[in-house]
Amino acid sequence: MAYVRTTCILLLSIACSPSARADTPTLQTAIGDPHDFKLSGSVRLRYETLEGQPRTGFRSSDEQLALRSTLSAEYRGETFLIGGEIYDSRAYLDKAGSAVSANEVNALELVQAYVGIDVKDALGNGTSAGFQFGRMTLNLGSRRLVAADDYRNTTNGYTGVRADFKTAGGTVGTLIYTLPQIRLPDDPPSIQKSEVRWDRESFDLRLWGATIARPKAIGKVTGELSYYRLQERDGPTRATRNRNLHTIGARAIRDPEPGSWDFEIEGIHQFGHIRSGLASTAASLSVDAWFVHLDAGYTFPGAAKMRVSVEYDRASGDGPKRGFGRFDTLFGMRRADLAPAGIYNAIGRANISTPGVRIEAAPGTRFDTFAVYRAMWLAENTDAFSTTGVRDASGLSGSFAGHQLEARLRYWLVPGFLRGEMNGVWLAKGRFLKTAPNAPQTGDTHYLANGLTATF
Repeated sequence: MAYVRTTCILLLSIACSPSARADTPTLQTAIGDPHDFKLSGSVRLRYETLEGQPRTGFRSSDEQLALRSTLSAEYRGETFLIGGEIYDSRAYLDKAGSAVSANEVNALELVQAYVGIDVKDALGNGTSAGFQFGRMTLNLGSRRLVAADDYRNTTNGYTGVRADFKTAGGTVGTLIYTLPQIRLPDDPPSIQKSEVRWDRESFDLRLWGATIARPKAIGKVTGELSYYRLQERDGPTRATRNRNLHTIGARAIRDPEPGSWDFEIEGIHQFGHIRSGLASTAASLSVDAWFVHLDAGYTFPGAAKMRVSVEYDRASGDGPKRGFGRFDTLFGMRRADLAPAGIYNAIGRANISTPGVRIEAAPGTRFDTFAVYRAMWLAENTDAFSTTGVRDASGLSGSFAGHQLEARLRYWLVPGFLRGEMNGVWLAKGRFLKTAPNAPQTGDTHYLANGLTATF
């Protein structure tokens, strides 16, 4: 905790200092700002508090002090690059029953360590290609299937190979073959001590596939296709559900512009097989699952950069029919679409049907904010609602889960260096979250998170 107190004092003193300036020195300027070598780091300190726990298995009220520090370096020559990044993620203030796991704690981990090469005219004149090998983070397409989570205190790392290409006509694509890293340690005593243990990758968990996008496929609309294969099997010390999933997606998006309408449509179909439980003798079930995201918005002209949009997300659940119907978002993020992670972590891309209204604004270069209202139903009444773990196998508790109001505000206290952030969620529980057999009787949920991030 001494490190946490020192970090708090340092960040607050910088934020309150009358001499705080936009030209605060960075690691890059400290080494003379060479054009071929980039060095950067960050420290994020966030306090989270929650009342009215919506998830099963955790204490009714919770709090967490999350500290994440990163340091990255990359050398990029004319055709060759080499780089790496360290994450140090720790959490404090947890008590018996707190929602602390390897999602919050991963001490001193080398998440990235890679080499790469760039090739001009690889596929003909005007084309380019790049290859990367080693440990890396990935943000592909809409990030709903493959992402390096940023709100969560830890991130997703992948070990393998990545290939990027661009044709003379502007089509871009990314192909990957990776072994997703399993964050370690994952046992509660070691997590509480923030023990340093190298994350594990192996051929027991493989993710491979591709995303291809065509800008201006129709007017200003970008078209995108993706395919990913997840292959999972039991390891020597880790039982799994032996997921063997094919995930096919299509997406069309027109980016927001002042004075214009924009939209995004994404549909994903998932099929394959999954075991009905962790036991090696559990039956294998065929998978038939799907997800759809729709939104349409308008950005008003003017300095406020205000955008108003309506949106809809639906992810299938596991119903009474034969097989398995619950959508698996693989390694996708949840924050941009649905809700914060952290100790809230209740709303994700599984068994949910939710329309919403969103308002965003970014007046000036230092301030941005958004607010979202959404109503939430279960896609299947007999499956657990989203990622809460709350379930009524009989389906008699209905399908309405509740109303969620979420807001975020960010402000650069020192432009380019120190930014403050506030996140809040109010979940007014509906009939299902009140009456399902295992629903926590904790009242409505209130979540608040305040953070400071220094980038240097």
